[in-house]
Amino acid sequence: MRVSRLWRAAAPLITAGALAVVGCSSSSDGDSASASAAPSQVSGTLRLGYFPNLTHAPALYGVEKGIFAKELGSGVTLKTSTFNSGVQEAEAVLSGALDAGYIGPNPAVNSFIKSNGEAVRIISGATSGGAALVVRPDITSVAQLKGTTLATPSLGNTQDVALRYYLKKNGLKTDTQGGGDVSIKPQDNSLTVDAFTNKAIDGAWVPEPPASRLVAAGGKVLVDEADEWPETKGQFVTTVLLVRTAYLKKNPEIVRRLVTANVASINGLNADRDAGAKVTNTALGKLAGKPLSDKVLTSAWKSLTFTPDPIAASLLTLAKHQQELGLIKNPKLDGIFDLTILNDILSKQGKPAVSDS
Repeated sequence: MRVSRLWRAAAPLITAGALAVVGCSSSSDGDSASASAAPSQVSGTLRLGYFPNLTHAPALYGVEKGIFAKELGSGVTLKTSTFNSGVQEAEAVLSGALDAGYIGPNPAVNSFIKSNGEAVRIISGATSGGAALVVRPDITSVAQLKGTTLATPSLGNTQDVALRYYLKKNGLKTDTQGGGDVSIKPQDNSLTVDAFTNKAIDGAWVPEPPASRLVAAGGKVLVDEADEWPETKGQFVTTVLLVRTAYLKKNPEIVRRLVTANVASINGLNADRDAGAKVTNTALGKLAGKPLSDKVLTSAWKSLTFTPDPIAASLLTLAKHQQELGLIKNPKLDGIFDLTILNDILSKQGKPAVSDS
């Protein structure tokens, strides 16, 4: 299976490969399917996006192990595309170029607000944790960040908001043009390590594995984001599974199978974390050109928790942080979660339901 890498959301999505091509629909939303349809009766296409990041391990692992192919069934064609930014992926979802995607909470919130609560729904969690501010080793306090240049994956993405809020609460000003007490420079994660090594930036607030790669390049962790979430005991949503509302309404059975695959992938990752890390790294290597070193993989993997719980309380808090920073206005998020399918699946597995509040 070949997986395409999309560097610009405006670019046409490239088919990553058909996992199954039986009775496929050529329409963007696939064929309608009732929630009770038998496997042989379900056909359509699912266009799924995710990142070449360990924080998107449920997608990487699930595609590599064939879990999505198995759960979606032979009548559903899966087309996958990868992104380096949640902002880019969100644009692809809103434009109708993607049907579903693994994405950070802040781009998910932005998409919901931008569409007046109509276009998207969060249907499951995926990953908690795995983000940090890594800086030059001589920087030992937040006060020393004044006058520095720090990178984030993109303006308004989850780590960008986390950095700006952290600086704000510590009395340091920023703006969206790169000015203020600390200059924030949004850039692709693929560029961050080289920029740090070449001293073009003094550090970055990034997810895994870029965070551990920066440490391997001589940086030090100044802030582990888990420490910023005492109210949730260090748990905070990093990745959710998002779907277009129109696709969910038209293809409820395909979405059910998607959520089933996500839960199965998470179960597999948690059943044997060491084996899960190796499979995920293999998938990552196919996308990035080479896998992570054992040192980076071990460091990054230990900070990640895989769970279908979207940790809704942390997502709602992140939205408030966006509002305080002036990045969004009056976030009304009623209806952003649709966890009905997820909780039905969890119930049948004898697991507790997850909350949307």
